[in-house]
Amino acid sequence: MNSSSRESRAGDSTPARPLSVPPTAAPGAATRAVASGVTSNRPERRHGPGPSLLGRRAWWRPPRKLRVTREGKYFIGITFGVGFAAINTGNNLLYLLLGMLLALIVVSSVMSELSLRQLTVVRRLPPRAQVGRPHLVEVEVHNHKGKIPSYAIEIEDLREGQPADKRCFFLKISPDSAQIAAYRRTPARRGRDRHVGFRIATRFPFGLFEKSRETAAEGEIIIYPATDPLELPAKSDGRWLGTDGRFGPGSGDEIIGVRPMREGDDHRDIYWRKSTMGRHMVLRERARETSRQVNLSLDSEHPGVTPDPTWLDQFEVRIREIASRSVAHIKRGDHVTVRSSGGETVIGNASVGADPVLRFLALLEPTPGDLDGSPRPRGPRRPAPPRGSGRGRPAQEVPAPRAPGSARPEAAPSSTPPRRVRA
Repeated sequence: MNSSSRESRAGDSTPARPLSVPPTAAPGAATRAVASGVTSNRPERRHGPGPSLLGRRAWWRPPRKLRVTREGKYFIGITFGVGFAAINTGNNLLYLLLGMLLALIVVSSVMSELSLRQLTVVRRLPPRAQVGRPHLVEVEVHNHKGKIPSYAIEIEDLREGQPADKRCFFLKISPDSAQIAAYRRTPARRGRDRHVGFRIATRFPFGLFEKSRETAAEGEIIIYPATDPLELPAKSDGRWLGTDGRFGPGSGDEIIGVRPMREGDDHRDIYWRKSTMGRHMVLRERARETSRQVNLSLDSEHPGVTPDPTWLDQFEVRIREIASRSVAHIKRGDHVTVRSSGGETVIGNASVGADPVLRFLALLEPTPGDLDGSPRPRGPRRPAPPRGSGRGRPAQEVPAPRAPGSARPEAAPSSTPPRRVRA
């Protein structure tokens, strides 16, 4: 039986379902917009997974890998010694002992092969992960053999460009059944974390040899940048209704009371239920509606062709600062817009949460600046919201002093158009 047929019977692991990623815009498109709220004036640079070496085994690579353990080295040394003594002395008992030792090696090879056959491994990644916070990765192994169990199975999760340091051990997997285990991992850097496959190994039955095989199982998880708890400045004085409506007469959606209708009032605000009960028209008085919009800018262009290590460290610090401020503003109910110097823009608010902003910051890569000094074309900027009256305007946030080249937070209030002036 050749290696290809044995590999097909063993069954490769099925790839885990990757996280949904926003679609990439066409190369000729000027601006792209995805569901996460990210807009840009240039196509997204994504590093494709590419062909995996685990998925296509070369003809010179064996289907199994065999490693001799420390106990196996002692066992092989004893076997050679017994064989040398049996040949020199011609003692039948030594020949019998040599045959028993060689039979143990053959039995170990056959039983370990039966344990590795027809095993399917599936990985379950969490929906999100963050730098510095541990998360669990589940590994499920299914034994497709009808009558033979698998013993002492060790699963090693392989990641691209990183050492394999996480393993799951299964003592016994019954026939036609599955076992689930999980390992804990704490990411150290943001970005895409690609899982490429598994290494299935066993030392069954005697622990003399470790036989293993590798299977392809693609998986990807986005590692969000770390965030720090921040204490933002308090909102302006006054009574606030919910997150947007502030107490006071205006044209918002909140109703703060009723009053007699006067000349010049909008007839659409007439409260007909009360007006039909009396001699005068009654008008519903609405609250002022204000919305706090915070704009955060991030410089992602490095000087020169290649970024300096010091600049990269400062860039990661700025990303962490932007992520912390964005999460704090969104928790308070503000509307946050993060814009990079390359033209990408992402929007986050209380309705969509902080996931779009954190995902955008996790995938943001530094880009080289223009060497000739010509200005780089920027993305489309949103027009500034109209300013209302000074009485209904919330206090702007005063930005903290920053170092040169750090993030530039800006806060701009927005209000509804003024009501019609009474004649």
